[in-house]
Amino acid sequence: MAKKFPMHPKHPERVCWGCDQYCAMDAMKCGNGSDRTMHPIELLGDDWASVGDWGFDDAGSAREQAAAANPSMA
Repeated sequence: MAKKFPMHPKHPERVCWGCDQYCAMDAMKCGNGSDRTMHPIELLGDDWASVGDWGFDDAGSAREQAAAANPSMA
């Protein structure tokens, strides 16, 4: 079973998001390469979940969480 993907992690820059292990950026276990995979919030901003189809079970909830995190985008 896959871990629940965090919508708004406190420090996304400290973790590799490339697989379900969520390793520290300096201790990647999966051998995913020398660079970590960035969290979508780092690439697309706080409202990342409201844009596109991310395949979450409850996409409406993801949009609500994004709007709650950044009220100016609602």
